Amino acid sequence: MGSIIAILLFSLSLITCLLLKFSVVYALIVGYIIFITYGLIKKHNLIVLIKKSFEGVLTVKNILLVFILIGMITALWRVSGTIAFIVYMGSKLISPSILILLTFLLCAILSVLIGTSLGTAATMGVICASIGKAMGVNPYYIGGAVLSGIYFGDRCSPMSTSALLIAELTKTNLYTNIKLMIKTSIIPFVVTCLFYLFLGFKSTVSNINVDVTEIFKQNYNLNIIVIIPAILIIVLSLLKINVKKTMLISIIISFIIAMFIQKDGISSLINYCIFGYYHSNEKLNLMMKGGGILSMVNVSLIVGISSSYSGIFKETKMLVSLKKYLKEFSKRTSNYLIIFISAMVSGAIACNQSLGTILTNELCGELVEKQEMAIILENTVILLVGLIPWNIAMGVPLKTIGVGFLSGIYAFYLYSLPLWNLFLGVMEEKNKNDDTKPENSLV
Repeated sequence: MGSIIAILLFSLSLITCLLLKFSVVYALIVGYIIFITYGLIKKHNLIVLIKKSFEGVLTVKNILLVFILIGMITALWRVSGTIAFIVYMGSKLISPSILILLTFLLCAILSVLIGTSLGTAATMGVICASIGKAMGVNPYYIGGAVLSGIYFGDRCSPMSTSALLIAELTKTNLYTNIKLMIKTSIIPFVVTCLFYLFLGFKSTVSNINVDVTEIFKQNYNLNIIVIIPAILIIVLSLLKINVKKTMLISIIISFIIAMFIQKDGISSLINYCIFGYYHSNEKLNLMMKGGGILSMVNVSLIVGISSSYSGIFKETKMLVSLKKYLKEFSKRTSNYLIIFISAMVSGAIACNQSLGTILTNELCGELVEKQEMAIILENTVILLVGLIPWNIAMGVPLKTIGVGFLSGIYAFYLYSLPLWNLFLGVMEEKNKNDDTKPENSLV
């Protein structure tokens, strides 16, 4: 009972912060105190609990490094003219009516290649959002399409850390999982494409404003060389180069291009890398301002603090009693439904995809066999976390491309796939139960 009270108190602190519009970091700090206190009540040593919490933080050190790279690449692509060139050329080739669909497809393709939702949002997502802003497309439509696209590949790419994590947690084969993921995503993918096509044609948009193209021409040297950082992302991904190395190479090339093509000084470029890109031209600033390492501080705190929970949970075994309740409840309802609900709750509590996945597997891993569990995790928690505003899975991509949380309404793939497979899963369980029920004998 104590573990349930602790989680309810933490949930209350999250809700309070959201209602008062405070940073979720405050709720996470309160949560840390609550879970440490729970451990002390259960007679665990304070030093051990703190040590275990730091071990939890160390599990996400690679994600924290990626945040630094995202901050730098989003600033340097702006200052080097990479984004300006692609927006300038893309506006001449892309019809506004298909931009939303194209955003989804381009983000989906790149996320499959590089296997990271955050890296895709920082590159292709920023480009598509910039083109959309220039064309006057509703930013929430673009934001929703970006979220849908980046999690298409984050879910089923062989390079995806989430796919590798689930294969490791469930002791299943990665490529068998990918085949099943593709099979279970066909109908939601097609329906999502049709949805974005419809959204594009019904939207009131216009071709890119002439003033916008003039602003780019006046403030950037739009030499074709400036597109190299973006091309490198695609080429190096095809060569299966590690995503961190790929981003670092693109950052270095962007830095060099900004120096020699855009004629920016080294001190200015370092300043942009840290604080983000900005320009004295107000109109250009509206289009291009953003990026920088400091823009990632808040989300880094969210990941760091929430990841510390995993060590505390493991040490105190506070999820054991919850597992018993879920197992009993699943017998009266549906295994799939219980895992689905647990995925949403875990994603909301964990505030990041990795910990949400670990918690869901820890709570529900015994309800179904391992192969089925792997696919249910891929079809629930991996996507559903992208719809939770305080989870970094939603917060970071949207902050990176500069749009609000209402974009989640249009992230059609993120809820169509889980709901479609929930329907199929519950119906399949119902049919199995009907088949195994003994026939009523005549008296």
